[in-house]
Amino acid sequence: MTDNANFEPSAAELERRRIRAKAHRKSILISLASTVLFAVVAWFGLTSTPGWSRVQASFFDWNTAVTAWPLVLDGLWLNLRVLVFAVIGVLFFGLILALLRTLKNPVFFPLRIFARAYVDFFRGLPLIIVLYLVGFGIPGLRLPGIGRIPTELLGVVALILTYSAYVAEVFRAGIESIHPSQRLAARSLGLSYSQSMRLVVLPQAVRRVAPPLMNDFVSLQKDVGLISILGAVDAVRAAQIQVAMSANFTPYVVAGLLFVVLAIPTIRFADRITEKFAKREQAGNAL
Repeated sequence: MTDNANFEPSAAELERRRIRAKAHRKSILISLASTVLFAVVAWFGLTSTPGWSRVQASFFDWNTAVTAWPLVLDGLWLNLRVLVFAVIGVLFFGLILALLRTLKNPVFFPLRIFARAYVDFFRGLPLIIVLYLVGFGIPGLRLPGIGRIPTELLGVVALILTYSAYVAEVFRAGIESIHPSQRLAARSLGLSYSQSMRLVVLPQAVRRVAPPLMNDFVSLQKDVGLISILGAVDAVRAAQIQVAMSANFTPYVVAGLLFVVLAIPTIRFADRITEKFAKREQAGNAL
């Protein structure tokens, strides 16, 4: 038996490795050079436009950005709190809707109709209209025993109502992608319907739909900024206040950059999950 510790690659293998390493370095240098060239051309093309000086003064003023930065950042913490509660509510309510749509017994027909109508309605209704309906409609009911409802709570409710419809469809697709034989095998082992769903189907379904769920989470991160239309002083509203005070649009740029910085880690994480599951699927097909 050959000792792997003493194995030495042949001269042909060493030459192939050298050629691959050289090609890899060449590819990196070409990519870097083309990127720098593109950035330089884009920058000079932008700055050479006749109105660049006015745009720079209106959107990229450093002193205005420094003044608006702490206030916009403070508003971003409200967006983060709303995001956390919205994600929890969306996952819970979306899963409930998906389970209702997968019930097969005829006695659950009204629940299936309700879940389908809910998903169709809120997937078609723009989020900004949902925010208006919830943010101004619920307080207008003047429900007895309920005082002033915080605007951030109303924003959370609107986000949950809308995004749970999308997440429900993602969960339903994952549940229905599990082969029926696995459910039958679980039932043959003595598991009830709820036990087979909880112990056999849902764990596999959640793993399969993790990439699209992460994409919905990225979209939700951006849309939490819409709660500003209800009057909540989040990052967007704080930027709007600073714009009104300084007559300069730079605070909007600051708020946008903060949302981008918030979303980039999630986007990269979603890409890693998607790549991981794609490799796993390819490995499974190869086997």
